[in-house]
Amino acid sequence: MHTLKRCMAAMVALLALSLAMTARAELPDFTPLVEQASPAVVNISTRQKLPDRAMARGQLSIPDLEGLPPMFRDFLERSIPQVPRNPRGQQREAQSLGSGFIISNDGYILTNNHVVADADEILVRLSDRSEHKNKMVGADPRSDVAVLKIEAKNLPTLKLGDSNKLKVGEWVLAIGSPFGFDHSVTAGIVSAKGRSLPHESYVPFIQPDVA
Repeated sequence: MHTLKRCMAAMVALLALSLAMTARAELPDFTPLVEQASPAVVNISTRQKLPDRAMARGQLSIPDLEGLPPMFRDFLERSIPQVPRNPRGQQREAQSLGSGFIISNDGYILTNNHVVADADEILVRLSDRSEHKNKMVGADPRSDVAVLKIEAKNLPTLKLGDSNKLKVGEWVLAIGSPFGFDHSVTAGIVSAKGRSLPHESYVPFIQPDVA
């Protein structure tokens, strides 16, 4: 009887080990994708001059975050401009950090509208560390999308995908600059499709679980 129990325990252990090795073997290697995509990802920093008596939230048109799902609220709180405290009488500056990616080799860049909205100065830093001033080509606050243009040629690009073909559970890779840390890479999955913000159904957002 004891021999049978030991045999069964050994078989269970071997099965668990086999499943663990299979799971590790099936995990994707993101290295080629990171190497391919990273050169087209850019860091974006902005500055906005504020009147001395301006209230930061009112002047910067920062949206009311109350009532938003925790995921969206956390993302926006990390992305909205930070206003340093200056002595009275001096003009203040609001600073914002974000990221974007190059969509054409002649310098068009896609980013978030909340990163560049109302900015007096926008600076784009490429993966080669070169910095470029740019102009705003267009923006859509409702979908939180903006397009910038820098004067450069032969740039690496990323191609926009087809969201209709995206499936819940597929792998997602995010390359960005959270808290100003350039080209940080995180991986996760598509958690849901067709999400919308409260009182807003204009854009069906994709919900990932990556930062």
